Amino acid sequence: MTSESSRAIRLFVVEDQTNILRNQLKLLGASPDLSIVGTALSGESALEEIAKIQPDVVLLDLGLPRMSGIDVTKQVKAAYPKIEILIFTIFDEEDKVLEAVKAGASGYLLKGAPTERIVEAIREVHLGGTVIQPSLARRLLMHFRVPDPEQPDSLPPAPAEPLPKPLSEREQEILQLIAKGVSNNEAAQMLGLSKATIRTHLEHIYRKLDVTNRVEAVTEGLRKGIITM
Repeated sequence: MTSESSRAIRLFVVEDQTNILRNQLKLLGASPDLSIVGTALSGESALEEIAKIQPDVVLLDLGLPRMSGIDVTKQVKAAYPKIEILIFTIFDEEDKVLEAVKAGASGYLLKGAPTERIVEAIREVHLGGTVIQPSLARRLLMHFRVPDPEQPDSLPPAPAEPLPKPLSEREQEILQLIAKGVSNNEAAQMLGLSKATIRTHLEHIYRKLDVTNRVEAVTEGLRKGIITM
């Protein structure tokens, strides 16, 4: 019997352009890590099918007609919080992406990203991670920070108190790479480590900073003055 950790990720794809959807299915269907369990051309039909199928991850086009990807995200996360949502978007939709992440999406990718990057991002969010590019991470940090009335456009200063469990030099290095939007695979290649080792370091970082994902880790790292943007 296949274990939960080793079985293919059940993926649902929402894309209103049939030619793009067809190409996505062809490319993603070739990955042994993924099992495409359904598709939809609109937000309305996506909600109906997701309710029946309840996939692991939804790859969701943000620019859908009528019901937006933001609305789909809100409704899916409200009804099925364990389903992870990865937004697929174009370059100039960053404001909408921010709204989708605030609504519960686990991250986003730009259309045209290499297939390997898409598959890795799907794996990342399935494991509870977050896929956020640096420019949006900065926007999220500014949104969630406590405002300083004296300096409304700056990040709050790092507190003076030391970390209960300081990050190692390697952990600080990995956290700095995360802040730049580097993926686990890219970090592994850059540092000459295995992806498993990177994941282990991330687990240690999350535990020491008392966070659960990349965005929170970067936020805490900046707040505590461990890393810079």
